[in-house]
Amino acid sequence: MHRMVQFVPSRLKRRAALLHTVLLPVALLLTACTTQSPLPLPPEPLPSIATPQQVDTAEQTTLSSLISQQDRLYRVAAPLLVSNSALCKGNARNLLGFTAKNKYSYSADLAETAQTLFGMDERLQVTGVLAGSGAARVGVRRGDKLLTVEGKPVPEGPNAERQVAIILIPLVTHRSNIKLNVLRDGANIALNVPLTRACAYSIELGNADNVNAYDDGRRVMITRGMMDFARTDEELAYVLAKEMAHNSLGHTNKQNMSATVGGIVDNLIRIHPDTTALAGTSGVRPTPQEMDAAADTLSLYMLARAGYGIDNAMRFWERLASQVPATVLNGYTTIHPSTAYRLSVMAKTVADVKAKQAGKKPLFP
Repeated sequence: MHRMVQFVPSRLKRRAALLHTVLLPVALLLTACTTQSPLPLPPEPLPSIATPQQVDTAEQTTLSSLISQQDRLYRVAAPLLVSNSALCKGNARNLLGFTAKNKYSYSADLAETAQTLFGMDERLQVTGVLAGSGAARVGVRRGDKLLTVEGKPVPEGPNAERQVAIILIPLVTHRSNIKLNVLRDGANIALNVPLTRACAYSIELGNADNVNAYDDGRRVMITRGMMDFARTDEELAYVLAKEMAHNSLGHTNKQNMSATVGGIVDNLIRIHPDTTALAGTSGVRPTPQEMDAAADTLSLYMLARAGYGIDNAMRFWERLASQVPATVLNGYTTIHPSTAYRLSVMAKTVADVKAKQAGKKPLFP
């Protein structure tokens, strides 16, 4: 898991939050397509510079599992983010098309493994480039180490993610391309990376087995338990789109739950979260049925615009409510209890979306 920056001055804290949506860790930015875009290919495996025997097996397994799960999240979320900037209610920004981390992006117990296995050091290193993005088109590769941005050295060390925000935020606001220099196989490579307009939501992996998903207004977090429950990438997309829709509609703020949910996200992105905090509903109030149904409606449009099928969405939510009922206090249905009402609204929305698709009309609610 990447580290979260806390206890920083308010201006830097705002910039660090914006950075999450510019480069790290979302940066899932593919082509600026609007409807029926093809789903991206899985990212290439991160190059390894060590054999498994050279590192602790348990640490290697943990890190490899985290990277695999994060890659799946990024890959599934990408078309949702880049195809729905028009539906993000003012939360769309110009973003880069790759993820980057250094050894400090991982917890202390995994930093050495990241350095040994993948050559991560003080520099920010590209860990994922998604198919179809501006970054992919100009040849950004996994393993590239960031040297300069528009001629300015990229910060290194424990606070590199926060410090690079000072460089990137004004640039992505006023430009359509960003000039990068990267170190690749000992050579300095110059690249001009086109930016992509996309929903500016950070996508997080929750290190917990409860079957749930959270949004705090600027982040979407899917727990490991929910990822395991989602049998296919399309099912995972249903959950991602639903939480994106809640963010876009400002529901967490309207319920005065941003601080509570933000605390849950901050806890669960850690390698060793405090699982006692998951008792009951963790302080999260159930979502009113009208609010939940509004998010379902918007999410189905988001899914269709991103090229995902919506025919099986209702069956997925029925299965989730059946297998993880409201009696499971730290599960999804506990904080989204109005399944029957939601399904009735979804049935109408699916019909509306399909009618618009058949008539080649714009996909807007």
